[in-house]
Amino acid sequence: MSTLKPDAKLSGRQKAAIVLVSLGRRAGAEVFRHLKDDEIEELTLEIAGLGPISAELKQRTIQEFYETAVAQNYITEGGLAYARGVLEEALGADKANKVLDRLSQSIQVSPFEFLRRTDASQILNAVANEHPQTVALILAYIPSETAGQVISSLPDDIQSEVAMRLALMDRTAPEVIHEIESVLERKLSSVINQDFTTAGGVKALVEVLGAVDRGTERTILESLEEQSPDLADEVRRLMFLFEDIVMLDDRSIQQVLREVDGKDLAVALKGTSDTVQEKILKNMSSRAAEIIKEDLEFMGPVRVSQVEEAQQKIVGVIRKLEEAGTIVVSRGGDDDLVA
Repeated sequence: MSTLKPDAKLSGRQKAAIVLVSLGRRAGAEVFRHLKDDEIEELTLEIAGLGPISAELKQRTIQEFYETAVAQNYITEGGLAYARGVLEEALGADKANKVLDRLSQSIQVSPFEFLRRTDASQILNAVANEHPQTVALILAYIPSETAGQVISSLPDDIQSEVAMRLALMDRTAPEVIHEIESVLERKLSSVINQDFTTAGGVKALVEVLGAVDRGTERTILESLEEQSPDLADEVRRLMFLFEDIVMLDDRSIQQVLREVDGKDLAVALKGTSDTVQEKILKNMSSRAAEIIKEDLEFMGPVRVSQVEEAQQKIVGVIRKLEEAGTIVVSRGGDDDLVA
């Protein structure tokens, strides 16, 4: 195998292979954990066939990788226009253009990108008089936390209508998106992909519900139950309510309790069913369980909003542990686990 020259033209896989080799075994192995099996196989073969790499070529490739990663991060943070402005200031116009040109094939700036850095209250003012279908489309594309704040501030009847349309949304023609964007923002910050874009759906609604307060969550679910019981059941299967903690196995509950503040736990259990309390207390040490029981006994009246806030914190811990693969949350199906 001959040494790759500094001016050698490399494929994307070759560049990726050089970066992985440069990272070293430990860091390279960590990267591999986030790749698919076929990607690992392709990169492994590429690494095996690299041969000696000149120091200059290695430096050039790492520099390109760094610049590309920084550019992609800026794009994710604030859109293409924002990334270009930052890069031009840091690298100069020519270098910034070269970096963005390298990303041109993979950059996909989402519709309504200009709203990603907009305050929820401003978005609410912009959509206050829009049709529920239009509001649902916008919520499908903005961050779920912001979408949750917007939908929480809508009137109850509009909340349920928007939630229904968000859950049932599938594909939207680009010209429709373009027209709505034009109304909300005359100067677009991105170019709409000409293919149909997919957004919305039940999973999008679940993400939004995960960012709202318990009162809004309950109102929307109850309304969905009245309008479409099947859809409500599907949404519930995909999300986790505090009362659903009884569905966790003992080991998972113990994992959750390690991450939960005792004061939050006591408040969260205020007013819950005996079943929920028993399930949690039996997974604590005798001493810890006695402390929680004493806290509940002497706590006195607690505002509903405080209870809901504490429960949301614990649900957040459960969702975080599930996402990390530390615990498994049953969604009510028969194939959640394999014996």
